[in-house]
Amino acid sequence: MQAGTIDATEWVGPWNDLAFGFYKVAKYYYYPGFHEPGSGLGVGINMGVWDKLSDSDKAIFENACRAENNYMYSEFMANNGQALDTLINAHGVQLRRFSDEIFDAFGKTSEQVVAEVAAGDDLGKRVYNSYIQARKNIGGWTRLSEQTYTLARDQVLGT
Repeated sequence: MQAGTIDATEWVGPWNDLAFGFYKVAKYYYYPGFHEPGSGLGVGINMGVWDKLSDSDKAIFENACRAENNYMYSEFMANNGQALDTLINAHGVQLRRFSDEIFDAFGKTSEQVVAEVAAGDDLGKRVYNSYIQARKNIGGWTRLSEQTYTLARDQVLGT
């Protein structure tokens, strides 16, 4: 961005944005991010190595990965609010919401791209079908619990 090669970035969140100094070259902070509500970590391991692990070692590995992902998510949730406040109030970054038209166009295009990838092979198709089913399973409950709770809490706190 400093060199002008790219115009913008979609990154992890305010805490990283502040640490990386994006406010020096980007004076607008658009929300919501395209990967929200939060990031997730991924890990890869050679299948040959994995298959040689005992069941208890596999369980240790899985739980350590789960714990690290949860710690990372909690750490960002704890620090993003103050970092956003600093970006806005100390560095003059302007907070702006993506329009519904932009978000709708992004959603439509991303659905097309993901469907094209799914059509490419059996693994892509299985991942896509699992992803779509998970969205259906999670979406309704999220709207009833997380989304409405957050809105109600914001009304009480005046935020």
